[in-house]
Parts: sequence; structure tokens; C-alpha cells
Amino acid sequence: MRTVLVLNGPNLGRLGSREPDVYGSADLDDLRVLLAEAAPEDVAVDVRQTDDEAELIHWLYEAVDTSTPVVLNPAAFTHYSYALRDAAALVTKAGLQLVEVHISNPHARETFRHTSVVSAVATGVIAGFGFDSYRLALDHIVRVG
Repeated sequence: MRTVLVLNGPNLGRLGSREPDVYGSADLDDLRVLLAEAAPEDVAVDVRQTDDEAELIHWLYEAVDTSTPVVLNPAAFTHYSYALRDAAALVTKAGLQLVEVHISNPHARETFRHTSVVSAVATGVIAGFGFDSYRLALDHIVRVG
């Protein structure tokens, strides 16, 4: 069985109640169900969330050490965490897929959200499609192996 890590950064544990006009009314449990249903039988989806930058970085190290592809929603860390960017670069430099995702379209929001320090080291970026951003990222990872 193959595994795909789906890693979520700060405040995403509040999905469902946090700014539903921006992020929708679904929560992380709904995301788990959506991705489990979308994944082929031979793919396990491990959805995690943390508000701790160090923990998120260690999960990226885990991905490298276990050769596991990653769907990453860095949330607020997107815009300033060079430490997270460097850990994400380890994933792609190891030859693994790392797809950056965002529920909303950062480019349609406040100016400070327009810059991602992670995008330059990600395999690709999918944004603005709600939870479908994650499903599209999973579809890509499953297709390319």
C-alpha cells in the first residue's frame, strides 16, 4: 500500500467554523472522508494538521525518510516560513512529489497572501477550488506515481 501525506498548517484545524465565507463549512474530518473516497484502493491518505511550524517541518523530514509524496497546505506559513520552504525543498530534491494546495485563491485576497515562499520548490500549486484543490493534488500524485 502506498501512502500520501496530506499536511495542513496553522488554523486549518478550525475549518468548518473559521471564515466559512472563505474556507467553506466542511472540516478536516470531511476532508479525510473526501480523500479516502477519492483514493484508489492501494493508496492510504494520511491527513494531518498542526499549528506548530517545527512539527510540520518534521513531517516533511518523515516524508523524505519514508519516500512518501506530500500534499501540503502551509496556510499562513506559506508567506514567510523559510524554514518550511527549506524542508519542502528536501522533499522535491529527493525526487518526491510535493503539491502545494490552498482552499481559497490567495491571489484574489489580501496582497500579503500573493507571495508564497514554498511555491518555488513545490512540484506544483493548486489553489482556489476548495477541498477539490486537495483532490486534484491527490489525483496528480496517484497518476505520476
